[in-house]
Amino acid sequence: MKKVYIETYGCQMNQADSEVVASILKNNNYEATNDILEADLILVNTCSIRENAEQRVKKRLIEFDSLRKKKSWLKIGVLGCMAERLQKQLVEECNVDIVVGPDSYRDIPYLLNEAEKNNKSYISAILSEDETYADITPVKLDTNGVTAFISIMRGCENFCSYCVVPYTRGKERSRDPQTIIGEAQDLFNKGYREVTLLGQNVNSYIWNKGQVNEINFAKLMELVAKISPLLRVRFSTSHPKDISQELLDTIAKYDNICKFIHLPMQSGSTAMLKKMNRKYTREDYMNKITAIKNTIKDCGISTDIIAGFCSETIEDHKETLSMMEWVGYDSAFMFNYSQRSNTLAAKKYEDDIPYKEKTRRLEEIIELQRRLSLESNQKDVGKIFEVLIEGVSKRSKEQLFGRNSQNKVIIFDKKDTKIGEYAQVKVTSCTSATLFGEII
Repeated sequence: MKKVYIETYGCQMNQADSEVVASILKNNNYEATNDILEADLILVNTCSIRENAEQRVKKRLIEFDSLRKKKSWLKIGVLGCMAERLQKQLVEECNVDIVVGPDSYRDIPYLLNEAEKNNKSYISAILSEDETYADITPVKLDTNGVTAFISIMRGCENFCSYCVVPYTRGKERSRDPQTIIGEAQDLFNKGYREVTLLGQNVNSYIWNKGQVNEINFAKLMELVAKISPLLRVRFSTSHPKDISQELLDTIAKYDNICKFIHLPMQSGSTAMLKKMNRKYTREDYMNKITAIKNTIKDCGISTDIIAGFCSETIEDHKETLSMMEWVGYDSAFMFNYSQRSNTLAAKKYEDDIPYKEKTRRLEEIIELQRRLSLESNQKDVGKIFEVLIEGVSKRSKEQLFGRNSQNKVIIFDKKDTKIGEYAQVKVTSCTSATLFGEII
């Protein structure tokens, strides 16, 4: 078999997509490898959310192209969001053989064959209204054998003004629930003990809408949770406008549905949220947080925050800081606003906050979150958590790490426990990023 090296950037959806691509190629005489030097094919699965992510990929493509001096037969391809967004530019500027969008992965073997026969570059980047890859069993890459991702839907129709995803991943469509349950059951049978259901907006998952046998996201979560009480279930990512009380009740009902919700805020200012086309206000978001805390005991909450969106005032920024204080997030992903071409924001609004000021605001946000994370972790000292053991700690081979239901990493001496097992761990100390404990 030939060897394929797949390098993945961006979100968990991209990681899940790379596993779909590995499966398609496995059926066409390619075997995945972690050693780039033995690869006959290099594929880069890309992200377009921020400018620096695209620049990183372009630098890597230059490095990959230099490998052809030693291996003239080496083929290089770009997959995912950058492939959909830039297409011909990647062929002309980066000397790649194939460019394949998120809905065209089944075309990869054919495109490679044509590229080899004709010594030309090929592009396949047509967005689909029905492709979900539901019939493909992903090949797990870089797996710990304990946790896995399951893609339950594709695309997005929210059209947040700053975001390229609706343009690079197309219309929203949900996957047949029986294939999702089947994949989760298969993973459990193979020894996996946690699955994360993925979608650009998992809350809007719907199958057979309006029919007697309709299955929404809350019902899907319940079906997966019922596979086994030993199988933990997580999900990502939620849109605040769609998270329902039914879902919150389902999370509270099942012990094996993790008590953790990632709920992107983006900004604490209603004026900014309107300009971002987020479809909720500051008050709406606060009501969702209140519902989470009232329904799910000790629920972990994380978020996404953008600093310096178009015409953001100091008052808007302060509203973001005050929202962070009010919620008390356990963790957050925090970024400067990065204008992306062809988005509504790029067409309609001026990117008028100087980079230096964006960075200053971002540093304030990061510093506040560091304090909030430390305060959150300090509250856990002395508590006992059930931890799913995921691997060996980077600090010591004599220590293991895992996560609790609230998605917090805990490091502890391994004693006689093993990866893939559950352990009761008492937290003894912490930093802002990590909990430390001992098995009881």
